[in-house]
Amino acid sequence: MGLGRYIGFRIINAVVVLVLVVFICSLLFNTFAEQEVKAMIDEIIRAMTVGNPQLMQKLRSNQTAYQIWVEEQKKLLYEEFGLNKPYLQRVFERAINQLQFKFGKATMIRSPSGSTDVATIILEALPRTVLLFTTAEVIVIIIGILLGLKAAQKAGSFLDRFIQVVSMVSASLPMWWVGMLMIIVFSYYIPIFPSGGFTSIPPPPPGIPALMDLLYHLALPVITVVLVSFGAWAYVTRSLVLGTLQEDFIMVARAKGIPERKVLYGHTLRAAAPPILTNTLLSLIASMGGAVITESVFNWPGLGRLYWIAIEEFDVPVLLGLTTVFTMLYLAAFVLQDLIYGLLDPRVRIGAGRR
Repeated sequence: MGLGRYIGFRIINAVVVLVLVVFICSLLFNTFAEQEVKAMIDEIIRAMTVGNPQLMQKLRSNQTAYQIWVEEQKKLLYEEFGLNKPYLQRVFERAINQLQFKFGKATMIRSPSGSTDVATIILEALPRTVLLFTTAEVIVIIIGILLGLKAAQKAGSFLDRFIQVVSMVSASLPMWWVGMLMIIVFSYYIPIFPSGGFTSIPPPPPGIPALMDLLYHLALPVITVVLVSFGAWAYVTRSLVLGTLQEDFIMVARAKGIPERKVLYGHTLRAAAPPILTNTLLSLIASMGGAVITESVFNWPGLGRLYWIAIEEFDVPVLLGLTTVFTMLYLAAFVLQDLIYGLLDPRVRIGAGRR
């Protein structure tokens, strides 16, 4: 299978999965979303009567006329909001709107700029999540690969065992617990970092002061994510490199007298690159899965905290919008991973073609 067909096949798979996920979520949430719309319609009708005392007095004097008028207004508003259509058609339309990023209006949540448009709310939160977790994951990957290489190079030594122990401890630490501990220590006992938030109050002037203030608030969440995440990376890198070091071409390179540093970084690391790149992409996206906990602990106004608030407020349009965005991010990462894998290792696309 050629690379073009291989990637095309993967993209089609991703699109099918995305459509299925969005449709199932729309089906599950449709009833709740429509209940909120119906409640909003009731409020509109109530506002129409309260805002027109003469109409209210006229209708109140005749209860039957009042009920008829209310039902007529409901019918008109149901038609306006599409609630008179068949159930499955409403679900399909909701799913299509989600795929077109037409998430609608939030019922409870407002963006920092005051907007109720769900797409705007998500777009304002997305860069903050990307900033936090991309910064943290880049540091995690660098530390993890360096420690994993050292551990594999000195396999069986005290350094190797020490790195393994530290890695296992790091990987087993709960993010929320480490976050709370960091806040207690470095925001209260040793107050060198803020306990949370994205910017100081009042905010600093634009330019260098604003950038320094952002880094000041970013430091503690990034350190927490690094402490919890680098262990798994070091352990996985050690295992991959250790397996590659046993290969025949490494033995030949050493027999030729090639310096050990070149063998390790030029031959071994290059051979182990495909799974390392795969883990890199998946880690960047998977780290956002922990955004709910991390951002809630540090009061960081990103997608994770937005998700948590949407759950608390049961803001269905925001929940559906976030689910669609997260699904798209994950699927895009998988497609990009397959592309890189196919470029680095032709056996992958050949195997896919045989299946």
